[in-house]
Amino acid sequence: MGGIVLERFDLDGKAIVVTGGGRGLGRGMAHALAEAGAHLMLAARTQSQLDSTAEEIRARGGTVATFQADVTDSKQVDALVAACVREYGRIDVMFANAGAGGDPDVDFWDYPDDAFEKVLATNLKSTFYSCRAAAKAMVGQGAGGTLVTTASGTALRGNRNFVYPTAKGGVISLTKSMATMLAGHGIRANCIVPGYVSQTDPKDDQERAQRAQRGTFMPVQRLGEWWELGPLAVFLASEASSYITGETYIIDGGGLAGGLGPIKFRPRHEW
Repeated sequence: MGGIVLERFDLDGKAIVVTGGGRGLGRGMAHALAEAGAHLMLAARTQSQLDSTAEEIRARGGTVATFQADVTDSKQVDALVAACVREYGRIDVMFANAGAGGDPDVDFWDYPDDAFEKVLATNLKSTFYSCRAAAKAMVGQGAGGTLVTTASGTALRGNRNFVYPTAKGGVISLTKSMATMLAGHGIRANCIVPGYVSQTDPKDDQERAQRAQRGTFMPVQRLGEWWELGPLAVFLASEASSYITGETYIIDGGGLAGGLGPIKFRPRHEW
């Protein structure tokens, strides 16, 4: 990269952990980060997904290692960060991207305790564990670092799948709090808020047509693609965003601005 501006986007040699890095949005961000020169440690529960994404990145000349982990377990998260430090000598950036939704078809008054706890653990607790472990290592290194979290547009509107926006709303608040607490250590924290973004390429013409139809609800007349979070991920991981912390970046094709909630879950008429 050349020039005073483009140099700020260079991630050459930066050690970056991406949780939920085997598929979907994590896969898209991983590809972009590797293209910008980062050395990646991808983490997920499913090793086959990690292997597939890592193979794609290596085929394009990227540097990547993998670590199978359940990030709802803080000990496994600590081991993940330790593995990154072992592999690359340090950790510079943590992308706390792991997450999963709840069941939108269960009535609020019947929602089970264990299901509520599972969604909170997968989305909010995992983000806390990942950022805590990374921040501890970064403070020990004494050179600052960057934390990037992933929330959801549902956190800014709410919907029937109420546990998921509850957890993701917590991620947004956690990110702002981390930004204020850790700024003195040179650690920045920002949050990416995706709208409705396809997790994979369409498998056939029928699925392509279905996505095109759904996209007509959006101001930009299409859904997002799995790779479109990548450029934003590079920006937030790089020195191009060195004076930005505690911020929330919505990437949803204008959905929230246009008054649209995520289109998968519309209110039931009896509510």
